[in-house]
Amino acid sequence: MDKSIEKLINDILNLPNDLRAFLAEKLLESLDVDKNFEISEDWKKEIERRCKEIDNGSVTLRDADEVFASVYKNLK
Repeated sequence: MDKSIEKLINDILNLPNDLRAFLAEKLLESLDVDKNFEISEDWKKEIERRCKEIDNGSVTLRDADEVFASVYKNLK
């Protein structure tokens, strides 16, 4: 592997968890989206609203595994 890539990976792995998560999210987004993909204005507003709620702490996030387990338990 190229030395500059190894250094980049090492530098990234030494970042704080929240920054590594942000970077991972951005990298995954770059793989998933067709460059011509357009998000409607309504969805952009909804995404902004949800992000603000997360950032200001007005909502509580739950682990997906816990949510699914709870749903499956209530289905029985």
